Amino acid sequence: MSQPRSEADRMRRRELYDAASGGGGPRLLPWTSPEGKPCYLSSDGRGYLSTLADSIETVQLSMGQELLEYSRDVTSPGAKSLSASEYRWLACRLAEALADALRVADSRGQRIPGQEEAAEDA
Repeated sequence: MSQPRSEADRMRRRELYDAASGGGGPRLLPWTSPEGKPCYLSSDGRGYLSTLADSIETVQLSMGQELLEYSRDVTSPGAKSLSASEYRWLACRLAEALADALRVADSRGQRIPGQEEAAEDA
């Protein structure tokens, strides 16, 4: 499990979030349309949908971390062997968690200002 974050860490994360969400264009959301197409949000990063998206991203990454810990436990030497269907279930959940993590990384990466923009703001 992860350690509680310090106040300094929270402030730094907030500063990075504020820098990333300030006018960088539409934000890729952590869900898709019913047709499977990406959803985007154009905002200043402080509204209800932005907060909801942040919360969903946090849950997705936390679930992925828990799944990774579980997979390490069940695949470690000496662990009880799982059935083929249990390994298949694990592989499917790991693939889903990886897809979620990549989507979060893509979304956050799109919101980080480029080096040229950061230099102009300084």
